[in-house]
Amino acid sequence: MTSRELGGTANAPERRVPFYRLLYVQVLAAIALGALVGHFFPHIGASLKPLGDGFIALVKMIIAPVIFLTVATGIASMKDMSSVGKVAGKAIIYFLFFSTLALIIGLAVANIVHPGSGLNIDPATLDASSVSSYATTAEEQTVSGFLLAIIPTTFFSALTHGSILQVLLVAILTGVAIAATRPQSDLALDLLNSVNEVIFKLVHMLMKLAPIGAFGAIAFTIGEFGIGSLVNLAALVGTFYATSLLFVLVVLGAVARFTGFSILKLIRYLRAELLLVLGTSSSEAALPSLMEKLEIAGCRKTVVGLVVPTGYSFNLDGTNIYMTLAALFIAQALGIELSLGEQFALVLVAMISSKGAAGVTGAGFVILAATLSVVPSVPVAGMALILGIDRFMSECRALTNFVGNAVATIVVARWENALDKERLAAALAGYPMPLPEEDTERHERSGPFSEALAQAREPAE
Repeated sequence: MTSRELGGTANAPERRVPFYRLLYVQVLAAIALGALVGHFFPHIGASLKPLGDGFIALVKMIIAPVIFLTVATGIASMKDMSSVGKVAGKAIIYFLFFSTLALIIGLAVANIVHPGSGLNIDPATLDASSVSSYATTAEEQTVSGFLLAIIPTTFFSALTHGSILQVLLVAILTGVAIAATRPQSDLALDLLNSVNEVIFKLVHMLMKLAPIGAFGAIAFTIGEFGIGSLVNLAALVGTFYATSLLFVLVVLGAVARFTGFSILKLIRYLRAELLLVLGTSSSEAALPSLMEKLEIAGCRKTVVGLVVPTGYSFNLDGTNIYMTLAALFIAQALGIELSLGEQFALVLVAMISSKGAAGVTGAGFVILAATLSVVPSVPVAGMALILGIDRFMSECRALTNFVGNAVATIVVARWENALDKERLAAALAGYPMPLPEEDTERHERSGPFSEALAQAREPAE
């Protein structure tokens, strides 16, 4: 996907693409149509789940090669290897601070709003079997197990069925090895660069299917659970959405302003990706496009390659807000009063479990189960109260996580003096600039930025 989702070539600078061909418009229309189908024809909507699942599977299919090639080629091209460690260190510090802040904000909002108060539910009436699988998975998550799981069984297993962190580890080691053996390894670097161009062309092709995936995912959600399922637990859903929105606009907005850009303009720049995340409830669906757009916006390739994939495991702002907010909602709904010590313990455990459950299916619920396990007074079975609406909240979690990682990448790039401020300003204003001269010739041929370079020469809409 390009920075403006327009077709066009450099030889036709005056040509304007009809609005209905813009990806974000197509995704928005697909979401609206999917919601209507799911509401008025729930059985048909529920049967469309394979469309959303299929699209997400297609995107996940290319996430590993995108991360591997971006990180490996970026590091291999660097002259100063010490900067890799500096970037990673600064990113981890940023992630820990804002992830913890998100946990505290969720805790504070729950104590102020009390979304679960008044429900007065008897714990004995809860069906623990509906959440037993999540609790079991949570028990299997340990810090040592998480760290050992970063190491893949073989070099290639990380690319075939490994986690994002496994791919990142292999990519970093490969990039460092190539850099340490140059110029003998120049052929290997050229080969990876060529494959990188092919993979990003594949990304562009798959993104054309985004409206179909968004349509199927939304139709299933509304058809299966119904809009009416939100009514009984509207207080929790509304509180979570409002808290996440304030976190993005106020907290991340302040960070963005301090860094020198507008959070609203960044959201506008990433509107197509955000709509895709909304439609599929998966921030991973837009990971390849996010990496490409951030590089177009002036973030150095190496910073993007290190920060974005790592952030998908360590910088889950939306998930962290959800964890503490949902934990206190369950306690309040069951009439259980948690002491400050117990709430502090929730935050400490959540800081660890949010990293340990990265990449686990249903990670939000898994993390919540692990967090509740440290407070014996709150039964894990209480999670059954929010199981029916978790799908609706997962969309907000994914959107908040996505924006948080975009902001984190720009901030770390700024700290590393690896941010082209002119290109960032131009991209956020709707006038993407061509890549630096040393990259332009290679990418203009068939690389991932060929369409973006063509659009940079067109008048803005």
